[in-house]
Amino acid sequence: MAVQIAPSILSADFARLAQAADAVSAADWLHVDVMDNHFVPNLTIGLPVVESLLAATRLPIDCHLMINDPDRWAPAYAEAGAKSVTFHVEAAHAPIRLARELRGKGARAGMALKPATPVEPYEDLLGELDMLLVMTVEPGFGGQKFLDVCLPKIRRCRELIGRHGLDLWLQVDGGVSAETIERCAEAGADVFVAGSAVFGADDPSRVVEELRRMAQSAGSA
Repeated sequence: MAVQIAPSILSADFARLAQAADAVSAADWLHVDVMDNHFVPNLTIGLPVVESLLAATRLPIDCHLMINDPDRWAPAYAEAGAKSVTFHVEAAHAPIRLARELRGKGARAGMALKPATPVEPYEDLLGELDMLLVMTVEPGFGGQKFLDVCLPKIRRCRELIGRHGLDLWLQVDGGVSAETIERCAEAGADVFVAGSAVFGADDPSRVVEELRRMAQSAGSA
């Protein structure tokens, strides 16, 4: 399993985002949570900040759009240079069309599921995606406790991916830390978003490396 770690800047100092990106140079991605205070009850950053980050870091940007009407807004993030753009299926009007548009603009297309959203109704469109994101907390705020109830859904997602022979990354986001990442990897996840566990540490890059080691070991067991 090719493990990838994507630190979330939601837990970083917003006044020093460029420095935060430098502090996790060992990561595979820089995860950026875009929230609009409508789809989720929080307001974070938007396209101008993402554009600034793209100019300030060599890490590829992984945008997670927790916003209404992603069909309208998501393509601009791909156009700006984000290498991965994830929309929530609960907010999308035409997820297949949106995924194809994101891919056409050069980004990996991701689709996110809230904790209570089952994957099975979307089985037929998985082949249109590059990544499936299973939220392991309710989207909107960092620092929440990991929801173990989501582990069976991660396993079902991995089973569906294998059943269809898809080259589809399986990402988890929410409460990922040294205490939870092994359970996620054992369930089948291979891309891990970690916020507080990374940016709350004295040495964020060391934590990135440790999380990667733990996930690799658990995923290959």
